[in-house]
Amino acid sequence: MRGFEDFLARVLNEDFGKLLLRLVLGGLMFFHGYKKYLDGIDGIKTLVTKNGFSEYMAYGVYAGELVVPVLIIIGLYTRISSFIMAFTMSFAIYLVHSAHIFSLNEKTGGLLIETPLLFLIGSLALFFTGPGRYSFDRG
Repeated sequence: MRGFEDFLARVLNEDFGKLLLRLVLGGLMFFHGYKKYLDGIDGIKTLVTKNGFSEYMAYGVYAGELVVPVLIIIGLYTRISSFIMAFTMSFAIYLVHSAHIFSLNEKTGGLLIETPLLFLIGSLALFFTGPGRYSFDRG
């Protein structure tokens, strides 16, 4: 069994882990942005203005949920993109989920803000660790 562990240690490394994180984080977020691209962002404009911000801030969702995920997937400007995604998710939690931050889902027992929180923490982890060797950044 020790030989198998040594093999895995040689083949699988933190760069593969960072690649997996980038692919999942960027890929799953891209679906959210693509949906907004297809259906529009009128609902987000309403949320933004209802909370006292300019309607133009709603257009940031296209950067945070379409452009940034692609950059994260390919590993280009990864740390900056991850920071932007973390900011986007913080803003989304504030706008959409601020009343539910400590609320639990009755069916699963998990936090109601579980998904946006995973995106937020995942993007912060990528911000601190960098993109890994399998990226355009190679950091």
